[in-house]
Amino acid sequence: MSASLDKPKGTVDVASILGLILAALAILGGQALEGGSVGSILQPTAALIVLGGTFGACLLQFQLSAALTSLKALLKVFQEPGINNRGVIQEIIRLANKARKEGVISLESDAQRISDPFLKKALTMAMDGVEPKVLRETMELEISNLEEEAEQPIKFWQAAGGYSPTIGILGAVLGLIHVMENLSDPSKLGQGIAVAFVATIYGVGFANLIYLPAAGKLKLKAKARMVAKEIMLVGVISILEGENPRLIDDKLRSYLSRKEQEEIAESEASGQRRAA
Repeated sequence: MSASLDKPKGTVDVASILGLILAALAILGGQALEGGSVGSILQPTAALIVLGGTFGACLLQFQLSAALTSLKALLKVFQEPGINNRGVIQEIIRLANKARKEGVISLESDAQRISDPFLKKALTMAMDGVEPKVLRETMELEISNLEEEAEQPIKFWQAAGGYSPTIGILGAVLGLIHVMENLSDPSKLGQGIAVAFVATIYGVGFANLIYLPAAGKLKLKAKARMVAKEIMLVGVISILEGENPRLIDDKLRSYLSRKEQEEIAESEASGQRRAA
């Protein structure tokens, strides 16, 4: 029976949600504790200038398709990547044992049941008799293409994080110009200046609390996906070269974090104790 290659879909990334909530509460709570009004930092005009200016600059830098993809990718910040490297290794070892007994060609039915396109393609190439060197070159090119696709949203949000503070300063200057044009009423001068600087808060806040952290989280998740693909590739090539399943297992586990390796060891030890 095949091991599950993916974690349950739609799993929420609790850290991302808690981080966003904590950041918002810290800003709004700090404003309230200082005796200020929360409503004073909720300025639609400032938000329009900062958001509109930032995304306008990003659209000038990137293609529309890349911008739309990046907006969709923002949702992935709040979702777990659904990667089960432990399940991937278990599946590859199962396939290695079967191939060792019955030959690589016997994996055809298994390849048809595999949902991951990358692993399915690698196994199909192996069954077609492709040389290990050619298989590696082909699938490494595939990994490179996947990395390039994953880089687009990361670069987009990094760019947004760079533009946003500058657009915020621009918004503040525009607000000050408006204040200077209405100096006839000195009683409103302080309030007008305060409102003008809200754009700076938005620019710096959006950049450092949303855009740049989102880019960082997307980068981490992209790296995790690439590690999973590398595990699949090394596993299939090892099967094709007829390596011992035990050696394949040790090799693939080296891609896991120390914590994951310890969890697998504890699980295996627990299973052995129950069997005894």
